[in-house]
Amino acid sequence: MKKTIISDMTEGIDSAGIALGGKILREGGLVAFPTETVYGLGGNALDAEAARKIYEAKGRPSDNPLIVHICTPEALEKITAEVPETAKRLADAFWPGPMTMIFRKSELVPESTTGGLDTVAVRFPDHPVALALIREAGGYVAAPSANTSGRPSPTLASHVWDDLRGRIDMIIDGGEVGIGIESTIVDLTGPEPVILRPGYITQEMLEKVVGRVSLDRALDSDDPAVRPKAPGMKYKHYAPKAPLYIVEGGQGAVQETIASLAEKAASEGKKVGVICTDESAENYRTGIVRSAGTRTDEATVAAHLYRILREMDALGADVIYAEAFDTAGIGMAVMNRLMKAAGHKVIHAGEEAQA
Repeated sequence: MKKTIISDMTEGIDSAGIALGGKILREGGLVAFPTETVYGLGGNALDAEAARKIYEAKGRPSDNPLIVHICTPEALEKITAEVPETAKRLADAFWPGPMTMIFRKSELVPESTTGGLDTVAVRFPDHPVALALIREAGGYVAAPSANTSGRPSPTLASHVWDDLRGRIDMIIDGGEVGIGIESTIVDLTGPEPVILRPGYITQEMLEKVVGRVSLDRALDSDDPAVRPKAPGMKYKHYAPKAPLYIVEGGQGAVQETIASLAEKAASEGKKVGVICTDESAENYRTGIVRSAGTRTDEATVAAHLYRILREMDALGADVIYAEAFDTAGIGMAVMNRLMKAAGHKVIHAGEEAQA
């Protein structure tokens, strides 16, 4: 087990810490760092061995592509075979920011970084620590979320420590992240842009810039034959240790069903977790009740979701019930993450369910 260095940048960028992190990355090591979405686990994107170390540290399947993080738009030219006009318009509108674009890759990018694909996923993050580190590391940092594969993504450095201490060289603590869910992924290798993973940048926002943008039909597929073109498409992700069930339907019926299920589980000696909103929290009397935010602004739910899933683990929940959310705007991203965390286990409010 290796020693994991912690560098505190919660009060601002520490140039010595950035210099050390950049050196570690240039020499093939791994550094976890904050972005505006979640914490990333960085390795040299152009070093096949560094990519292998990322997969090993996370316990991540090697056919699950990594996202290459850059710190200038011009960096695209070296790692892509072509940058279409659509990409330039999206970059002008949303970079730096929580949007990843998929291109045909150049020979410079090893297939170990792209999961064996001939495409490369690229993001220009909007976080001063991330940008300083990428620049110091040489400009190309592959960085999936800095968690054990399948677990909720980290929104605090302490989450990274819990999952990866002893497996990586350094963790840069930049405090709690702002958005709390991973970037929107847009595939630009076909005739029109396709969203492979919803995020903070919504379909409506993208369409205002480039016109029609479609949703990938395999977005929520659990088909083991589906080869992932982007992170999060194939494997179970974001999951707490306890079984998680999503309850959907009318709000009144959802609350009644969760309350009933919680009471039943508690009567069987189980510790129950309930994930709800500010509007409904007071209606639950049984179990560990946590509001993820308000339905009037589902970005608040996105910001707190992973932290609450990890808190349920820390508090020893045996089973978790979560209210479903609308699928408009960022609510689509919230439900995408919840469905994958639950392994698509859905209870329809009012129906008899064994959970």
